[in-house]
Amino acid sequence: MTAPAASFRSSPRVAIEPALLPWYAFIVLAALCLVLKADFPWLVTFPKEWTLPFAPAINLVTDTVVTVVQPAFRALSAVLDAPMRGARLVLVWLPWPAVMLAVAALALKSSGIRLAVFAVLALAYILFAGYWPQSMSTLSLVLLAVPISVVLGFWLGVLGHGRPGLRPALLGALDLMQTVPAFAYLIPLLLLFGFGPVVGLIASAIYATPPMVRNTMLGLDRVPSDISEAGLMSGCTRRQQFWQVEVPNALPQMLIGFNQTTMAALSMVIVAAIIGGFEDIGWEVLSSMRKAEFGQSILSGLVIALLAILVDRLTIGFARERPTGPTAAMTWMTGRRLAMFLFLAAVLAIAIRVLWPVETLLPAGGLRMQAGGVNQWLLGLVRDYAWFFDDIRNSVLYCLLLPLRIGISGAATPALWGFALSPPMTAGYCALILGVAALSAHRFGWRAGVAALAAGLVLFTGFLGLPWPVFILGVALLAAQVAGIRLGLFALAGFTLILVNGLWPQLIQSLYLCTLAVLLCLVIGGALGVWAAYSDRVSRILKPICDALQTMPQFVFLIPALMFFKVGEFTALIAIMLYAIVPPIRYVEHGLRHVRVDVVEAVEQMGATPAQTLLQAKLPLALPVVMLGLNQTIMAALSMLAIAALVGTRDLGQAVYVALGKADAGMGLIAGLSIAFLAILADRMVAGWVGGRTLVPDRGA
Repeated sequence: MTAPAASFRSSPRVAIEPALLPWYAFIVLAALCLVLKADFPWLVTFPKEWTLPFAPAINLVTDTVVTVVQPAFRALSAVLDAPMRGARLVLVWLPWPAVMLAVAALALKSSGIRLAVFAVLALAYILFAGYWPQSMSTLSLVLLAVPISVVLGFWLGVLGHGRPGLRPALLGALDLMQTVPAFAYLIPLLLLFGFGPVVGLIASAIYATPPMVRNTMLGLDRVPSDISEAGLMSGCTRRQQFWQVEVPNALPQMLIGFNQTTMAALSMVIVAAIIGGFEDIGWEVLSSMRKAEFGQSILSGLVIALLAILVDRLTIGFARERPTGPTAAMTWMTGRRLAMFLFLAAVLAIAIRVLWPVETLLPAGGLRMQAGGVNQWLLGLVRDYAWFFDDIRNSVLYCLLLPLRIGISGAATPALWGFALSPPMTAGYCALILGVAALSAHRFGWRAGVAALAAGLVLFTGFLGLPWPVFILGVALLAAQVAGIRLGLFALAGFTLILVNGLWPQLIQSLYLCTLAVLLCLVIGGALGVWAAYSDRVSRILKPICDALQTMPQFVFLIPALMFFKVGEFTALIAIMLYAIVPPIRYVEHGLRHVRVDVVEAVEQMGATPAQTLLQAKLPLALPVVMLGLNQTIMAALSMLAIAALVGTRDLGQAVYVALGKADAGMGLIAGLSIAFLAILADRMVAGWVGGRTLVPDRGA
């Protein structure tokens, strides 16, 4: 009797990984919810009777506060209105030859002759397109908003650098400011300041502050300790050491923050035209889009793109470190010559105004006056090739959007796909998903297996058909195991608040739209990034395209999508992809080009094919950089939601936009914070997945 017992005791046991125990319980819960959702519809559709009146409560508080403080803010609005209109009058008063001379001189000093030529050509287009006064109005808002953002961001960055205890709260506030949609900034400002250009000025200043704060802290943190010690040993006081030692060493990084702040301000000024436009470029784009005048939309949108690229290149050129020593003497445009050119521009402006005091010197017509023919040509093009654009839209709608929205189980009907799912087909699909999940877990770890299983479940039921308890608990559990219990509780609390505020349908619309956009950007952008990593010629072609896409304000991406595909979710998908496709291209190329050469050579010497070298050596080594690209793709897609709401989506961005139209501070705040919650959660989960720090990028970058 002892031999069998000993044999039994020595038999191997199957060890269950503790990390998988919660997932086993979750799988049981998910199966129960899926089986019972037909009998209990509330598992999928959260009842309106269960929602809590958070938005009305917030409105009640804001109405009470606004009544008390509104007179002070209206007085501040009146104070700011005078310098803003004065700056606009000065810029409009300046003759265009003087402006061109001054900008060309600045461009020559910033980056050389090529940028100077581009600046002259860009300004010439703006002039002959007939948008010179509107461009000057836009620049007047930027010129006033940027100094406010720079000064405020500098002192907040100094505070975060000098007081480490305040840094976590400051970084959390910056994350929130960078992820809340731009429209959400406008709602409280609208209540406090009313309609008008001042709202755009203040919103731009607030929106553009975070990049300056982050770069100021980063620059001061990177000042070498030996330089600081040398300043102290030289007898510097604390104030002298700060202004004469630390700030000069941190200045290059601060100038990068200035560049990002300027771009953010320019982007926000255009968005703010919705509630306070006064003959600026943002108002021109918005008006032409509302009238479906695609010719004017393209002309004015190109003005925005050229202004953005020009401002970006000017500021980033000054942010680069300058050569020192003998090389510096070789630079033709010295500081003295720049001052001379600016003085000549001022003299030219005064002389022109003395000789022609009432003449605008602007072209009599302009391209915008001839845009009617362009409108007719574009409408004819869209009409003649409507079958082509409709086929593209319907293919993506029925093959990608619908499966993510209502799932394969809902899309596989005779009316949509021409067939219905049979029980054997459903069983085969389940077996396939289980096999893929098991293979992924065996090859890449249990997290990959869980991700494959979750993707298969969502693809079968669709986002709309997935029970909300399954979704909330699944994401919270994944967040807890990827980045810690605190992030899991954060996910649980955030999704619960969205649910009880009645925004669950809008959340689901946002998730499936952004999920598809991010997946397509990763596939297309990743392929382009791999191609660019292996071809210098492709890299040179893609670089200016990516630069243009990265510097253009979000508004511009709606124009081609709306022109060819009209309103709808597919149009929003195209606009989101155009805005979010740059990070995967750049980060995949950067990651592959900077893989260690000795590792690649070792793999190739072992007889690996180029495909094996790419898939089994280069991509795994470049994965942290690629994941950073994934993070920024998600951030860009979420930030584009509110802008895409202008073309007819029904997501959280649309909720923010509707709240803006109604001046509903409660719903606008909740919807805006919901988008910010998704962005912060995605950032922390991706950072936890790669084992790194937070990855939230500066939106002005």
